Amino acid sequence: MIWNEQMECMPREEMRKLQGIRLKQTVELVYKNCEPYRQRMQEKGVTPADIQSLDDIAKLPFTSKKDLRDYYPWGLLSAPLSDIVRIHASSGTTGKPIVAGYTRNDLDIWGEVGARCFTAYGLGRNDVIQVSYGYGLFTGGLGAHCAAETIGATVIPTSSGNTEKQILLMHDLGSAGLACTPSYALYLADALLDSGIPREEFQLRAGAFGAEPWTEGMRKEIETKLGIKAYDIYGLTEIIGPGVGHECEYQNGTHLCEDHFYPEIVNPETGEPLPLGQTGELVFSTITKTGMPLLRFRTRDLTSLKYETCECGRTSVRMSRILGRCDDMLIIRGVNVFPSQVEAVLCDIPQLEPHYLIVVDRVNNLDTFEVQVEVNEKYYSDEMTKMLELRKNIAHRLQSVLTIMPDVKLVEPRSIERSQGKAKRVIDKRKLV
Repeated sequence: MIWNEQMECMPREEMRKLQGIRLKQTVELVYKNCEPYRQRMQEKGVTPADIQSLDDIAKLPFTSKKDLRDYYPWGLLSAPLSDIVRIHASSGTTGKPIVAGYTRNDLDIWGEVGARCFTAYGLGRNDVIQVSYGYGLFTGGLGAHCAAETIGATVIPTSSGNTEKQILLMHDLGSAGLACTPSYALYLADALLDSGIPREEFQLRAGAFGAEPWTEGMRKEIETKLGIKAYDIYGLTEIIGPGVGHECEYQNGTHLCEDHFYPEIVNPETGEPLPLGQTGELVFSTITKTGMPLLRFRTRDLTSLKYETCECGRTSVRMSRILGRCDDMLIIRGVNVFPSQVEAVLCDIPQLEPHYLIVVDRVNNLDTFEVQVEVNEKYYSDEMTKMLELRKNIAHRLQSVLTIMPDVKLVEPRSIERSQGKAKRVIDKRKLV
């Protein structure tokens, strides 16, 4: 099933021509309306007149998460605030969120690309789709919701958590599609088994899973336990959220909606474009967005691209499974967490030593997140009440920055292993194999 055959199956040369036209329009937009882009282009000696085709894209400056932090909150908008109809945000390394502003045009694009995803999963207007991503500033819930509504499906906006009710609604309302993180899908699978309701009484047949790393082994486990086809959905808050890319029934790479998001692969060290098929850092330019279009945004994701026509008939470029990241970001329960965020909070609490350890694991198919931190000798006490109060304070301060609550473990001074070289701050025990 294909939602937009004209765009998804467009011949490669026609696609490049369209991308070139849209890139030029976007460059003109940001040059005129966004001071940071205009300054950056002038520093490189580039004007919109220099961008005549896709071949000229390498002349343009890169954009990074640092730019979104430096120009927080509105500095990278290319539309007046009166045209911004929604805000989404993700966690930033300094405690301030990375903000993305959407115009009505941008939300229409999001619905369009999301519809391509859900249609590729075999879902349609006669289906019930249960959205179990978190709603709010996170793009997952509302992104999947918009996609389901665009194809005309019936949406159950359950959000995450309240698992017993999730199973009840899934059963009683006949959910055919499920959208959530892959780890929560496994958690639901175990809950479904515990419910005692026979699997054959459920109508679930397809899942849209993303927002955290997962593997082929995890896919097979989900498909076996839930009796469904498990599909990857790819997105970034900075670009548009879930809908940037999707798998098809052949699950041989992630189709990118390249008529809206032009991808490049560059050397993560030098920024130079790499030859076709090589693995490097994924870079996106949004070529149709009007609220906060980004040129050559460095995702830090390591992958490769292939342009051969897929068995499904789509000619859109396919992205291979992401191998890792260029930086040290952790994705815990679908939320981006940087060790530097944790360190910034802990170092601001006088009762603590600057020695800590982040331990991430996966128990019963859900991520666990523990922060071990040493208490200063002056404050370390056998009085349970004092320690519990300190632990609670630390946990809440971390949650206010990270948006998720860690399990804080207070440990004795000098008990965390020291290193003469680079300190080991993170132990990730999750088995992504």
